[in-house]
Amino acid sequence: MTKIIGIIGGMGPMATVDLMEKIIKNTPAKEDQEHIHVIADNNAQIPDRSSAILGKGEDPTPLLVKSAQRLQNAGAEMLVIACNTAHFYYNAVKKAIQIPILHIPLETAYYLNSNYFKKVGLLATDGTVKSKLYQRYFLKYDIEYIQMDNKLQENVMQGIYDIKAGRLDSAYLHLSMAAEQLKKNGAEAIVAGCTEVPLVLKSTKEMCIIDPADIIAKKVIEVARGINTERFKISI
Repeated sequence: MTKIIGIIGGMGPMATVDLMEKIIKNTPAKEDQEHIHVIADNNAQIPDRSSAILGKGEDPTPLLVKSAQRLQNAGAEMLVIACNTAHFYYNAVKKAIQIPILHIPLETAYYLNSNYFKKVGLLATDGTVKSKLYQRYFLKYDIEYIQMDNKLQENVMQGIYDIKAGRLDSAYLHLSMAAEQLKKNGAEAIVAGCTEVPLVLKSTKEMCIIDPADIIAKKVIEVARGINTERFKISI
């Protein structure tokens, strides 16, 4: 019997669907009944996380907490937040419920270390970058972080908001430009540290894009099926 997984979603809606699809595609199931029971709360009304972190917008904590509690009350036994930037509020959400939550930046850093990546770039929101959501875990595993200049970070933010608005071609141009510069600066891999980014940017022969949503989807499956649960308990 697998655990019931709850997804705190809506940030944005397509990123939530993408995570669910990755959970389904990575599950070694031969029939419907072998798939994991997933409950998603796809609430797009949660205020912008990056703006709030920078002191320019409404605090999303109350709605994140409500989403977590709603999923817990619906029967979820473990949660995952389908938004990188929202992990800034991870501890506040965790304190409000009685079930565990996976942590995307931490699991991504563990993956990078396990696969011997030692120098990476990061494509993420201003809030994620400035609050060091990823950098603190890179440091934990002695992974060098390549910082980009403000102009390039503006391109990343424009690309992310283009995805939310459905302008995928424009998003690709902005994000690929930033990724190329990070590679030129020595990045062995580019971490797509916003759940929107992998919707337009994929790995090629020339560039390695690390998708945290894919990493966490596989971790969800492991924990739901009772595999590697000890490391999960230790990590968070």
